Amino acid sequence: MGLPVGLRAVVESTVTGADTASALGSGDVPVLGTPRLLALAEAATVAALAGRLADGQTSVGARVELEHLAATPVGGTLRVSAELVAVDGKVLRFDVHATDGGGAAIGRGTVSRVVVDRERFLRRLR
Repeated sequence: MGLPVGLRAVVESTVTGADTASALGSGDVPVLGTPRLLALAEAATVAALAGRLADGQTSVGARVELEHLAATPVGGTLRVSAELVAVDGKVLRFDVHATDGGGAAIGRGTVSRVVVDRERFLRRLR
């Protein structure tokens, strides 16, 4: 596979009403919901791998550890970065960090992805 530790990507977003805890069912407050933060963290890991996997390969989420440290209101911006920190065979581990528009920490954690053959993976679902 030959993926180098240190691959990075950043995803930026502005919080909308659809991103809130109340809209996502993870709470009843109008701030960035943890499920959306998780989705953005995974999107950053996918972006870090873009164009790096062999033809026919993809990666799937396998494990997540995420701390949601601070609230972000509707209209607030966030930046989620992912860095590949370990490669163990087909298992890829990323450190993820989220900050608001002023650079304050919003979240941090790790996301593990597994590289799979896309067709074989989908065949198992049928």
